[in-house]
Amino acid sequence: MDHSGMNHSGMDHSGHHPSTSAPPTGGHGDHGGGEVGGHGGMVMTFYFGYTNVELLFTGLLINSPGEMVGACIGVFLLAVLYEGLKMGRETLLRRSQVNVRYNSMPLPGADGTILMETHKTVGQRMISPAHFLQTLLHIVQVVVSYLLMLVFMTYNAYLCIAVAAGAGMGYFLFSWRKAVVVDITEHCH
Repeated sequence: MDHSGMNHSGMDHSGHHPSTSAPPTGGHGDHGGGEVGGHGGMVMTFYFGYTNVELLFTGLLINSPGEMVGACIGVFLLAVLYEGLKMGRETLLRRSQVNVRYNSMPLPGADGTILMETHKTVGQRMISPAHFLQTLLHIVQVVVSYLLMLVFMTYNAYLCIAVAAGAGMGYFLFSWRKAVVVDITEHCH
């Protein structure tokens, strides 16, 4: 964007250029025509690189292969944690369920006989320690999921692979115990 015709003399630009790190490709505060592809200096294609990679925060700058390996391990573990949180919340929910009721209703069979179909109804109390714990874990899960999304949005292929591999490993480690219930009366699987 060309701002040469605008009068910026009355504006304070002291906060635009942080002294702790250089922006990846010109930065958000660069008004000198340093934009890449019209996206404010952000890389919008996947790339393999380990220098000048900003990760989530301005001060968290990756500048060496060792730092990239460390970042990938951290991102991998964060993605594993995310999958563990999902399964942990599901397990806690099953354990905290109360007010189990079974409702039976007759259905006509194909040969004129009467079949009984049973449905399980489960409730949970809103004001309970289990619900407060579920709420807290939900907040943590949402924050972790957004952090992983932002890491992926760096478009750094190493970090994206770490997110995907961590999610896969987390699913492998935690989801194998997940019970899959198939209703034999369900016609659409």
